[in-house]
Amino acid sequence: MVEIKTDASLEAMRVAGRVVADALAAVRAAAAPGVRLLELDEVARAVLREAGATSPFLGYRPSFASTPFPAVICTSVNDAIVHGIPDAYRLRDGDLVSIDCGAVVDGWAGDSAISFTVGTPRPEDVRLKETTQQALEAGIAAAVVGARIGDISHAIGSVGRAAGYGIPEDFGGHGIGRKMHEDPPVPNDGRPGRGFVLRHGLVLAIEPMLLSGGRDTYYVADDGWTLRTTDAGRAAHFEHTVAITEDGPRVLTMP
Repeated sequence: MVEIKTDASLEAMRVAGRVVADALAAVRAAAAPGVRLLELDEVARAVLREAGATSPFLGYRPSFASTPFPAVICTSVNDAIVHGIPDAYRLRDGDLVSIDCGAVVDGWAGDSAISFTVGTPRPEDVRLKETTQQALEAGIAAAVVGARIGDISHAIGSVGRAAGYGIPEDFGGHGIGRKMHEDPPVPNDGRPGRGFVLRHGLVLAIEPMLLSGGRDTYYVADDGWTLRTTDAGRAAHFEHTVAITEDGPRVLTMP
């Protein structure tokens, strides 16, 4: 069932969105060669705690997972696409890192993700990150009243495919509100003019993931969570929580 939010609910979700933005900014500032992924999780926990927010990630266990997620952020490094579990790995110069974070404030959720390089970036990683961000911007631009979910999917997929990148099958964006994952699903590739009609008050987490090797395939690591590219190519992931409004798309997870 698709839930349409009131304007007051959108304001409440904006509060949660700011917390997510603050947590991501703090994690990015803390990321440096030698820093453990677990330390980045502690940074995010401190931001959530200070804001009086809780994490929709911590303890989350969807149907595909064998164990509950043990952290408040996902830390996906290099060939990890999404859902990476923070562990004792120490960041290295040149690592491509994707951080996904959520927050719940007064019962409303926000969800966002960024990708960045630790230290000196590879030129091919810069292109991958920039293209993934462009795909997100294209998806957001398509999120207007009267359009359809397929228009968002097509906008994202067109950017990724034109650049020669892969798009992982079965994983994409989603509705968001009282729960982190709500209907409708938002694929990262698809045909325009299809799917649910966008209405004022619908809130979506739009999140392109692009794979540098050009393949769409992935595998699940032994931890039961992390998705990795099958060709060891690198991946990037960007996400915003976006409200569809009569005045155009409103990004709720901006700083």
